[in-house]
Amino acid sequence: VQLQASGGGLVQPGGSLRLSCAASGSILSIKDMGWYRQAPGKQRDLVATITSGGSTSYADSVKGRFTISRDNAKNTVYLQMDSLKPEDTAVYYCNAEIQTWSRGVYDYWGQGTLVTVSS
Repeated sequence: VQLQASGGGLVQPGGSLRLSCAASGSILSIKDMGWYRQAPGKQRDLVATITSGGSTSYADSVKGRFTISRDNAKNTVYLQMDSLKPEDTAVYYCNAEIQTWSRGVYDYWGQGTLVTVSS
């Protein structure tokens, strides 16, 4: 199983970016999916999560600006980021609880995609 994240880049304050993360491999089911971020010199923090049924939760710092969604048919999770601020600069990692025959339910991580918010 692999998680492939994409969509990061350089954006000006107030701008938008959309991150995508696609899961591939011998997948039986995907439970919760989410996005985390890690700024330089800081710990990895939760940004947003979404259940298989579509229930969402967000860190207070991104509420009202970021939207998490998923396409279960494509095994993909998205993060729409609007009104970006310099403090949103970080490496963003996707995460998914994936069930396979070989490992049961296991936490998988994407490789990270860098988001830089700067003028």
